[in-house]
Amino acid sequence: MDETYQKRIADEYRRCVDGTIRRITHNQRTYRPFHTALLSEEVIFWSAFERSFSTSFGQRVMEEIARLTALSNGAEVAQRQKETLVEIDEAQAEGIHRHIQQLRSAGGGVPQSCAAVLEELRQIPASGQVRRVRIISDLWWRKDGVDYFVSLKTVKPNIDQTAVAKEDCLHLSLADPTCGAYFGLPYNPYGERREDYDFHPPMGIFDFRRDPAVLIGRDLWDTIGGPGCYDSLIALAQQVGRETKDKIQKMLR
Repeated sequence: MDETYQKRIADEYRRCVDGTIRRITHNQRTYRPFHTALLSEEVIFWSAFERSFSTSFGQRVMEEIARLTALSNGAEVAQRQKETLVEIDEAQAEGIHRHIQQLRSAGGGVPQSCAAVLEELRQIPASGQVRRVRIISDLWWRKDGVDYFVSLKTVKPNIDQTAVAKEDCLHLSLADPTCGAYFGLPYNPYGERREDYDFHPPMGIFDFRRDPAVLIGRDLWDTIGGPGCYDSLIALAQQVGRETKDKIQKMLR
């Protein structure tokens, strides 16, 4: 990764921690008499700190790091919260709706890969009527003339988020078969291998363990930033962590 982008990503890590420290230092803590009675001040502090950090890190920071990572890997342009308008035949759009509804119903079965669903959707006879669909992608970039879209979610997404993300992937891929449309999680909370992923609520929408449209941890970052990107991002975080951990410890002295 280019040194300039390494510095910018390291600054994102640093700002996120510094922002958490400021919020915890200046914001009045919530009055929780039962917590105070039952838990130590240190436990309450660390709980509040981790919650505040995770909220910031899992939203804007991850998206911005992903944008910078795409640019570092030769993207011509990259953008967060990209709006895209696509036109889909009405019959195919209804096919996507039925697919999602079936998955969300009781006994919806094992979800197919996006590629398999797209193949079925393309077999639906065209109605001749067009539906315009508005899509907001957490990350979009263009490289070598190809558009890439990622719905970048928390590592334990809810069913509603996941269903919308799959609809987006299908709409984008039908409108532009050359694009890359993905559902991404920044890391796997259950281990390095995608086969270890074990948060069941959203797994009825995507096949988390086998669908190439689902990118978790290393697969996500190496897709955005090229081979070795995930390891580089972890190494950068460890480097910044040497100074941020010291700042945090000083808060408790």
